[in-house]
Amino acid sequence: MIIILVKIDWHSAVEKEELPLHNGCTPLRAITTELISRIGKADLLIGIPSFNNGKTIGYVVRQVAAGLKEHFPGVPAAVLIADGGSTMDDSREVALAALKETGTHGVVGIYRGLPGKGSAVRMIFAAAEQLGTGAVALMDADLRSITPLWVERLLAPVIRGGYDFVAPLYNRYKYDGTITNNVTYNMIRCLYGKQIRQPIGGEFAFSGKLASDLAGEKVWESDVARFGIDIWLTVKAITRKARLCQTHLGVKVHDPKDPAASLEPMFRQVVGTLFRLMEETESAWKCASESQTVDTWGESGKEEPEPFPINRDRLLEHLFLSIHTLKGAWASILTKETFSELEIHLSMGKQVFLLPTSLWAKILFEFAAAYHHRNVAKTQVIEVLSPLYFARVAAFIKRVEAYSNEDAEKVVEEQARIFELHKPYLARVWDDSSIGCE
Repeated sequence: MIIILVKIDWHSAVEKEELPLHNGCTPLRAITTELISRIGKADLLIGIPSFNNGKTIGYVVRQVAAGLKEHFPGVPAAVLIADGGSTMDDSREVALAALKETGTHGVVGIYRGLPGKGSAVRMIFAAAEQLGTGAVALMDADLRSITPLWVERLLAPVIRGGYDFVAPLYNRYKYDGTITNNVTYNMIRCLYGKQIRQPIGGEFAFSGKLASDLAGEKVWESDVARFGIDIWLTVKAITRKARLCQTHLGVKVHDPKDPAASLEPMFRQVVGTLFRLMEETESAWKCASESQTVDTWGESGKEEPEPFPINRDRLLEHLFLSIHTLKGAWASILTKETFSELEIHLSMGKQVFLLPTSLWAKILFEFAAAYHHRNVAKTQVIEVLSPLYFARVAAFIKRVEAYSNEDAEKVVEEQARIFELHKPYLARVWDDSSIGCE
C-alpha cells in the first residue's frame, strides 16, 4: 500500500474554520473537504464517529490501520474520524497522533449538523462520495475489543462478496444490548421479515452506491442525526432491497451502559425513528411474511464476553414511580384488554412483577399504532412508553439471570418468534383509528 500522511496543524485548522449554519449545507466543512481532496481517491474508507472518546479512539485507529495493511495490502484506503466537537478530552489529537504513528492515510474533522452519530455518518458518506469509494465501513470509537480482523470481516463481504449492506454479529453478554434484545431485533424481524440480529449494532459496511444513496436522503435534521441512525440505516437497506449479510466480529466490548442510568434518551430516539419508519414503509412491512435468515460471513469465535452487573431494582423503580402519573396516559393509548392485563401484572408489586413477551409485543404494537394515528403529541407517546420498556428489561433480566449467554440467546430467539406470531394483531391495530386517540 502506498501511504500518504496528511500533515496538518489540527488546532490551527479548527480555529480558523468558521462554523456556518448546517441547514441545506454539506456536512463537510471547507477545511475537511480540502484535506480529503489531498487524498485523491480511496477504494476503501473506514469512518469512525467520535465524541469525547479520547481513552479508546487511539486504540481503534491503530487496529483499523493494522487491519487495512494486513487484509487489504495495496488497496487505496483512508480513515476518517468524524468528530462531534469533543471538548471534554483530546479525542481529535489522539486520533491524529494514531494516524501519524501508523502511517495511515486519514483525516480528522468536525462534522456539520445536529449533534449525534447520524451527523457523523452523513459526513463519512459525503467523504466517501468525494473519494469515489467502493466500500465504506463504520466503527464505533469506544470499542475495546476491535481487532484487525474486524476490518476484513466488514469490508470483504462488500468488495469480494458483492453485498451492499453488512450488519455485525457479536458475542455479547446476556445483559448487553437491552434495546436490541427487547425492541429492535424483535421489531425488525417481525416487520420486514429479515433476521438481522444486531440492527443497531454500531459497526456496519456499505457499498459505495448504497452509501451515496443514503447520503441523499432528507432526514439529517431529524432524530436520525442523533441515536436513530443505526435503525434507520438497517431499515433503509432492507426496504431498498439491498443485498444483505451479517458478519461475525466476535466479542464486542465497549463502554458499558446501564439501561437504568443512561439509555432513556437513546431508547426514545431509536423507537421514535422506528415508529416513523413504520409509517414511511407501511406497504413494505405489511407485505412481508414469515422471516428469513440472511447470509452470514466468517466463522463465529469462541470468546466469551465479560459479565457486568445491571441494576434491576432501579429499572423497576422507573416503572412503579411512574404509575400514578402515567397510568392515565397508558390507559388512553392501550386497548382496554391490554391495559387490564398490564394492571394485573402491576398489582403484583416489584418483587414478583413480570411483563410477558406476548403482552410486551401487544404494548409495543399499540404504541406504534397510537403514534401513527395521532396528528399531535406524537413524542409524548414514546415518552410514556419508556418506563414500560425499563419494566420489560427487568423482566428479561429475571428470566435469564441463571442462564448462560447461549441459553439467554435462545430466549431472545423465542421472543422474536412470539412477535412474529402476533404480527396480524399489529396490522389490525395499525388500521384501527380508535387506538391511542383520546
